[in-house]
Amino acid sequence: MLIFAVRLIVEEDGQMLFLRQTKKNGGRYSLIGGNVEENEFAREALAREAREEAGIHVEPVDLRLVHVLHRHKLKKDETLLVLYFKAFRFEGEPESLEPKKFKDVKWLPVKNLPDEVSKATRHVLAGIQRGEIYSEFPARSKVLAFWEQFGDRWAGFSDF
Repeated sequence: MLIFAVRLIVEEDGQMLFLRQTKKNGGRYSLIGGNVEENEFAREALAREAREEAGIHVEPVDLRLVHVLHRHKLKKDETLLVLYFKAFRFEGEPESLEPKKFKDVKWLPVKNLPDEVSKATRHVLAGIQRGEIYSEFPARSKVLAFWEQFGDRWAGFSDF
């Protein structure tokens, strides 16, 4: 299944805004974001998610695309196309408005992110630093190894 998603990067004074998931949802730090609904454009979806998750207001015209991630969540059998946008302005004081999913918001130092930030998020942020607009996660070799365990029941991906 292909999922179209968006994530928001908000930086201020060398810090980046993250949501802290509840323990039930993994306890990790994640960026504001979610899936794009059928009647939305990507930047509109991200403005909605910012309002719903963190209580901040961003104008879609103030969001600039900085990265595209093609991601495979192998254990969930999901493929995601995730657009990462950077906000150049926002209004409001960030707070967690979905307490069942996120216990709080936190500004984390960009140059010293904690281990609780996911490998995929770290991968994207490193790619942005290198000026890359597109990346894939996990590595192609890991995706192939995963699918090869199914043998003849799955074919085609390794032919590329």
